[in-house]
Amino acid sequence: MIPTLIIAWIVFTILWKVIKTTVSNALTIAAIIILLQVGFGITPMDIWHQIIQFTQNLSQIRLNK
Repeated sequence: MIPTLIIAWIVFTILWKVIKTTVSNALTIAAIIILLQVGFGITPMDIWHQIIQFTQNLSQIRLNK
């Protein structure tokens, strides 16, 4: 019984750290997107378009080598 509780506690603490980090990162990204939208008028679609364009440029660079 004791080893089961110890393993359960270890799994719980690992999951708790993962969830805490995920929520923290999500809130940070949301804050950055809101600041970009309010401060510079950049929409999430503009950001998404730039990400897609960047990945396409990277793939073209790799294919040209």
